[in-house]
Amino acid sequence: MPITLLWAVDIYGRVYSLSTAGQRWERADDTLLELKRVTAGKERCWGIGCDHYVYLNIIPSETSIRYREETYENQRWNPVDGFTDTLLPTDRWPWSDVTGLNPQPLHSFQLPSRSWEWEGDWYVDQSYGGEPSQTGGWEYAVDFPANFSPDKKWNSCVRRRRWIRYRRYIAQGTWAKIPLDNPRKPPLPLCDISCGGWEMSDQSGRYPYLWGVSQQGQVWFREGIHPRVPEGTSWEEVEVPKEVAQLSAGPGDLLWALLWDGNLLVRTGLSLDSPTGTSWVEVESPGKEVEALHVAVGVSVVWVVTKDYKVWFRRGVNSHNPCGSGWISIGGEMMMVDVGLNDQVWAVGEDRGLYFRMGVTPSEPSGSGWIPVSAQWGSNKELIPHREDASLASQQDAPKPFIPASDSFINSLVSDRDKTSTQPPITEVPQEEDEKLSPALILPTPDAAGHDVPWMNVDLEGAEALRSAQAAGLSLASGSAAATYTLGSLETSHGIGEEEGPVWAWISGGGCDVDANSQISWLSPTGPLTSSLSLTPVQSTAWSEQQQQQGRREQISKKPLERSNSVWVRKGTLRWWRDWKPQRWVDVGVALEQSTKSDGRKDSIFFVYYTQYDEKKYLHVFINEVTGLVPVLRDCNYAFAVYTAQRTKQRWPLVLAAQNEMDMNDWLSLLSDCCCESRGITRSPSRQALWSTTSKGDIMVHEPSFSLEAPANTMTCDLMFWRQVPGHLRCVESNSLGLVWGIGWDGTAWVYSGPCFKSLPSMHQQTDVRSVHVYENQRWNPMTGYTDKGLPTDRPMWSDESGLKECTKGNTHPPSPQWSWVSEWTVDYNVPGGTDKEGWQYAADFPVTFHGHKTMKDFVRRRRWTRKCKITLRGPWQQVPPIPLSDISLMPCLAQSRMEHIPVWALNDKGDVLCRLGVSPENPAGSSWLHVGTDQPFKSISIGGANQVWAIAKDGEVFYRGSVSPQNPAGECWYHIPSPSRQTLRQLSVGRTSVFAVDENSNLWYRQGLTPSYPQGSTWELISNNVTKVSVGPLDQVWIIADGVPGFPAETPGAVCHRLGVGPMQPKGQSWDYGIGGGWEHISVRGNAAEAPRAPHPSTAGPPRSPVPPRPPTQVNGNAVVV
Repeated sequence: MPITLLWAVDIYGRVYSLSTAGQRWERADDTLLELKRVTAGKERCWGIGCDHYVYLNIIPSETSIRYREETYENQRWNPVDGFTDTLLPTDRWPWSDVTGLNPQPLHSFQLPSRSWEWEGDWYVDQSYGGEPSQTGGWEYAVDFPANFSPDKKWNSCVRRRRWIRYRRYIAQGTWAKIPLDNPRKPPLPLCDISCGGWEMSDQSGRYPYLWGVSQQGQVWFREGIHPRVPEGTSWEEVEVPKEVAQLSAGPGDLLWALLWDGNLLVRTGLSLDSPTGTSWVEVESPGKEVEALHVAVGVSVVWVVTKDYKVWFRRGVNSHNPCGSGWISIGGEMMMVDVGLNDQVWAVGEDRGLYFRMGVTPSEPSGSGWIPVSAQWGSNKELIPHREDASLASQQDAPKPFIPASDSFINSLVSDRDKTSTQPPITEVPQEEDEKLSPALILPTPDAAGHDVPWMNVDLEGAEALRSAQAAGLSLASGSAAATYTLGSLETSHGIGEEEGPVWAWISGGGCDVDANSQISWLSPTGPLTSSLSLTPVQSTAWSEQQQQQGRREQISKKPLERSNSVWVRKGTLRWWRDWKPQRWVDVGVALEQSTKSDGRKDSIFFVYYTQYDEKKYLHVFINEVTGLVPVLRDCNYAFAVYTAQRTKQRWPLVLAAQNEMDMNDWLSLLSDCCCESRGITRSPSRQALWSTTSKGDIMVHEPSFSLEAPANTMTCDLMFWRQVPGHLRCVESNSLGLVWGIGWDGTAWVYSGPCFKSLPSMHQQTDVRSVHVYENQRWNPMTGYTDKGLPTDRPMWSDESGLKECTKGNTHPPSPQWSWVSEWTVDYNVPGGTDKEGWQYAADFPVTFHGHKTMKDFVRRRRWTRKCKITLRGPWQQVPPIPLSDISLMPCLAQSRMEHIPVWALNDKGDVLCRLGVSPENPAGSSWLHVGTDQPFKSISIGGANQVWAIAKDGEVFYRGSVSPQNPAGECWYHIPSPSRQTLRQLSVGRTSVFAVDENSNLWYRQGLTPSYPQGSTWELISNNVTKVSVGPLDQVWIIADGVPGFPAETPGAVCHRLGVGPMQPKGQSWDYGIGGGWEHISVRGNAAEAPRAPHPSTAGPPRSPVPPRPPTQVNGNAVVV
């Protein structure tokens, strides 16, 4: 690491520097130099003097700074005198610049300042194009202006030669005054300056820019700063809407300014082409009632100190979003802060000590705590002389007694005496030596004897005189003072003859190259403290109290001063599916910024940075507003969608893609953890959770609240937060006792191994196999029969099932990169409608219903090709061998139910009905399957409250299983129930007292007339269309997977939807509430038995007003309960 300097100024204007390789503060050689503040950059430091001039200190280096001055001597030929400096009136000047527009005689060149000296006299450049010239440096041409060459021709009427003189910068390592600009009026007097811009986002390694603020509130920009012109050339005023008090420029393209009214301005549009920016944007102060006092910026951070000395950090700041997104309060009380290289933070504390922010990294830009800059100062042998009182150090006569002229009080001076009187020296010494070096106690005056003496008020002049007296080894007395301070009371623990530490006013770390991993001796968190943020003169009014607290302060010095609020950032690059047309993938930068409050609460924002028409822009999503993180299928990318309530309503999620599976999983895991943390979700899914699966096979879970099924003020679906559970399933079913079963695409049954009564789920290897299909299409013609030459209006000859998308065997891939092929393409004969012996299905035209035999009217045909792919992953799922299943149902229970064995009904892949025995919360997988006889294969089954078992046969007929009970889990016989007229049902769900079914045309039906005495019901009533799956819960709540969302035809089918208004008096509900969607396959609400608490009814005396007699107990879930 290179050796760099930290710069600081004390309250007397004395400038100090501290090397990263050293251990001691070094004062500037110019003892008469007085600066108000400094701003450091790479290899240089600027300052504002008390005379309002700007000073520059260039760090010495092996390479000297040289600047070449050049001018051109121009001549024209005439027949009498030949080439002469007598030119035509329209010609350029006899001595000019290279363009000939500006006169530049040799005597007009002057040194810019005293910091430069000439290296020699003027001489002629004897080369042309880097090659030696034989013409004495002359270049010839036909006329001005023209192309010059060293060859003289017969028509060469003009000539020129270049004169060169070098000047060298000789003020390296010293503070050089920058001269006033002439003839332009300079922006004096200046009250603040800031340098930055040497690490612009567009290009690094550039020279710095310098900004200034005048006392009239104007903003100025220093032009012409160049490696060969370090002082710059002139000032340019930058218009501002309000008066500015202070500004800060970062190494990149950030510039913030502090207004006199306490608000802040942000300069936008800063770039290499526009170094002064384009416009200002106003940002409010962090505190609504407290104005800002100081601002400091870095590459992508902004720090602010308010007038109550509180420190604030700005979230979400970068070149795309220079204004940021919000303020975070950071612990510590500071007077000013400065952001240096690597976004490291330095500060001057309220006690006038210097501090460094520990733990600042790119991933945690706010750091973790403040530690003091514990470098040494002065010398044990020599005393750094004061500016006015240096001669007093060698005098033996006592100084003139000083009487304070006012009651002005500098807390820092008293605090410094306080601390230096009680703290150990910089080097560790034994206890006995420490006691010898301790200063003498305060000697009270006779009037003050016998009681504690308070601290007296000391102003700046008094402090200076006290220091002189201390250096001379003499006491200082004052008749009007409340106490007399002897020499011992003003000495420090470093020993007699060493100067007291500086009282700091300003610090600049812009040129100090340190980071969180740097090993700097004076930045050790375990090193000795020279000041403390927690100790003030008010807290230390008596000397005895200081000695009692000395041990406690030594313990504080062994750790950072505070660890309260912090900001953590994770950055990366992803691809974004652009929101507007033409829609395409765009490379973007992303960042997750998480802030931790002092009470432990965390707040996170996710940023997406992109560039549009060379303009930097960004999107942001508050993590506590995210409602879902769902992997999606997009162009075989590792993509996922980020949903919020607003984006769910607009049906336009934020879709991002990673380069590989690991990156996608890392971001999904990180974002999901932050979402769960912000919502207080810290464990496995609860018993009441809603489960769902997507068409991709991902498993999603929602933790319901009481408001989800409340009769009034029901939580809307777009506010539901869905999180992913590891695994891969086609469908999943649950109940309120903690049992969760699922079925994979290959029919394998799985049971969830992480119920709510376990702290962590057990992970198992899970595999799934699914088939990918493509269709081969052909048309018949009289000449060749069936051929792949179709009509121009036909579908592609190789397509998907709909015929809208071309899909060949060569360009068809597995559903996502996580899948891999495990077979080759084969003809699929197991197709609905049947096939002939070659796998073909026939129809009259595209698209109509296909059948498995050819007729005279069939002019088109198709056959399905299939290929299997496999996915392997780990999840909290345990396999239930050995029978493949096609459907499963668990009996829904109320929250207070207690059951020894839980009924589980299922269908195998051949349509046989099965009943699982031995299922309980302790043994969720059960023990064995019991076959239930049927006359035909079934395709859907569901068990509801009171052991009601309903099923749908493959031909669409509905059946009810009678006499099912805990004692007879398989029941006795099937009762046929008529289907809706001219409709074929395909799926149903039975709740506590209601039955809903979905037909092949996506219509939702409700079974009326269900009673305990007649559980088969009476008739079917049409409720709605646009339904693909339905789930009825233990409270008779109705949820569906909608085929689409009205008004959004382009959205992928499959959206979660909730039936509103469902109640005992209105079991069919009233309307639909659409939630998250775009590729959702299945939902189960059969575990959500969380009823909203009801307000108690006031009791009334006397007989009840209702003439209805009390109802008898009703059998529910196998137990007699009063409903």
